[in-house]
Amino acid sequence: MRAFALTTISLLALAGCVSTTEAPQSARPTAKPTVSTPSSGKIAQFKAVVATVEPVAERECKARTSGTNCDFQIVVDDRPGQPANAFQTVDKQGRPVLAFNLALIAQVRNRDELAFVMGHEAAHHISGHLDRQRTNAMAGAILLGGLAAITGAGQGAVQSATDLGATVGARSYSKDFELEADALGTVIAKRAGYDPVRGAAFFTQIADPGDRFLGTHPPNARRIETVKRVNDSL
Repeated sequence: MRAFALTTISLLALAGCVSTTEAPQSARPTAKPTVSTPSSGKIAQFKAVVATVEPVAERECKARTSGTNCDFQIVVDDRPGQPANAFQTVDKQGRPVLAFNLALIAQVRNRDELAFVMGHEAAHHISGHLDRQRTNAMAGAILLGGLAAITGAGQGAVQSATDLGATVGARSYSKDFELEADALGTVIAKRAGYDPVRGAAFFTQIADPGDRFLGTHPPNARRIETVKRVNDSL
């Protein structure tokens, strides 16, 4: 069932994002500042894309999973002063939430870019990335925290090791998750009637994170290559 709301949301968890803040300031391309308030036309565009992409995402979710809540709620995160971003989370009842902030809605250049980003975020949920991220974080926390404890470290050091382990664990497969979401997001966008290759051109607007150790996102060129490969196979 399609849902749209203009709301300030409570962030419960996060599995991947499409953000303009991945790279350090020095690595960002020189460009005009991001417009943070979308026009009425951009809001209308967003609603139109929601109406076409959400049913396809729901069908793909039901076809590819078993016992998964596929009733996507698509919302606008209207907290002020944020850089362009979109992300997937779940609400307290376990319903999948796809959130897009105002800056991102204002920044996308066409419906294909918006549809691709929407498909990408839906793909995170369909692929179970949120649960997998939590599992990896827990494993990392237990491993490093346990090692610190058996070496006789104090409580503070054990807690620091546990926190570090959780961070390392959560990021261990983050790039793979993003590429998986790009691939399935391509399928969703195309089946909804959009051009995912044109949509993936959104990556040319954001800073390239490169291939940093424990970075959360893969290089933009690799992501675009993934989209083109999957699109050609459809």
